[in-house]
Formats: sequence, structure tokens, C-alpha cells
Amino acid sequence: IMNIKTMLAAAIAATFAATTFAQPAAPGTNTPIIDKRAANQDKRIEAGKASGQLTAKQAAVLDKRDAKLDAKLAAAKADGTVTAKERAKLTHQENKNSHAIAHKKHNARTADTGK
Repeated sequence: IMNIKTMLAAAIAATFAATTFAQPAAPGTNTPIIDKRAANQDKRIEAGKASGQLTAKQAAVLDKRDAKLDAKLAAAKADGTVTAKERAKLTHQENKNSHAIAHKKHNARTADTGK
């Protein structure tokens, strides 16, 4: 009976410890959603260049916007924590960049691909 009580207490303690330590860590500088969207937007710009949907000037403007976002992300990570407010601002900027990519890819201007 003593072993059963000891084992039960150990099991409860282990369960409590596992749930306590399984809590997600503070967000820190981990920004997987922002990083994934940025990579996707880079691909969209490159695809627009390759297909001729974007002129060289349009692609340069979009690349510059992307570089500004990268700089803002680096600045947000610099202090070791990306706050919820910083994440919201970065997401908002990504949304604006995404709309700009779509607008420039689907307007009347196209690159001369020579085809």
C-alpha cells in the first residue's frame, strides 16, 4: 500500500511538473509566421519578375519595401523580445506589402520578356 501511495504521488507530481514546464516560453524573438510570410512575398516578387507581370522598376520598389520590413523586423528583435505591439505593426506592414505586390502584378504594366 505504501508503494501504491508513493507511486501515485510520484505520478501526480510528474503530471504537474509536465504541465508546468510544458507552458510555452515567452515569445522572445521567434517570429515564424512573419518569417514565412516574408519568404512567400519574396517568392511572389521573383515569380512576377520571371513571368513578366512585374517591370524591373516595380520589382525594385517591392524589393525596397521588403528590405524596409526586414530592417524593422531586425530592429524589433534587437532587444531580445518582439512584443505584441511590434508583431502587430510588422503584420500590418506585411499586409500592405502583400497588397502592393498583388496590385503591381495585376496592373496594366508588364515587363518586355522578349517572347
